[in-house]
Amino acid sequence: MQDQNSPGTLLGELRAQPPLVHCITNFVAMNIAANVLLAAGASPAMVHAEEEAGEFAAIAGALTINIGTLSSAWLRGMQAAARAAGQAGKPIVLDPVAHYATGFRRAAVDRLLELGPTVIRGNASEIIALAGGASRGQGVDSRDDVEQAEDAARLLARVHGATVAVTGAVDFVTDGDRAARIEGGSVLMPQVTALGCSLTCLIGAFTAIRPGAPFEAAVAALATFAVAGEMAASNADGPGSFSWRFLDALAALDAARLDRDARVRAA
Repeated sequence: MQDQNSPGTLLGELRAQPPLVHCITNFVAMNIAANVLLAAGASPAMVHAEEEAGEFAAIAGALTINIGTLSSAWLRGMQAAARAAGQAGKPIVLDPVAHYATGFRRAAVDRLLELGPTVIRGNASEIIALAGGASRGQGVDSRDDVEQAEDAARLLARVHGATVAVTGAVDFVTDGDRAARIEGGSVLMPQVTALGCSLTCLIGAFTAIRPGAPFEAAVAALATFAVAGEMAASNADGPGSFSWRFLDALAALDAARLDRDARVRAA
């Protein structure tokens, strides 16, 4: 009998009933994030204005928030959307990009954490710092290994009642009790702008399919990215060709191949 929460099962359901994903992401990521969601089978919407973000979040299947190119106006839109999504029982995925870099970013993430994200996704340095540790992060780049962030991820998950995904060479996901590692992907992925931000949006798509199972949804999204990354890298000459090959691989990936090739193990 097929696992009803396997990555392939969730991908199949996503494509059978494409979820509307409300993405408040950064200027750099908007195009690639929208294309990634379309290739996966979801429906993206980039809506950030305070005047409509709350209303839109209530009708979307999930909300994703990325603070990469933060401003006061965008923060107000993020807060309005998160409040509305929470009231409507919709999943919220938070990407605290370089939150440790400035006081403005730290305060913004503190406000957003108070609104109860369902999933927190970040690189190792972001997760370590978010849990109160000393990270070696510089700007948006992680200088810490995923393994060093695992205890911080478990702590964050328990404190905030969220699933935490730490992405890197080998991804780590935990809800505070369970944990999994996901292998795969390609060394070319960090060389393509905003692929990590796009992954945050894809996690949103999978949580829209499984709002009551964010741990399984996050694992499925990371496994999908990892398998598509390996497929794209097999014929890529560099980051340029990898970028478009990744979209093609994501679109071509089916449920059977995903479940066959995904390398997910309990941690």
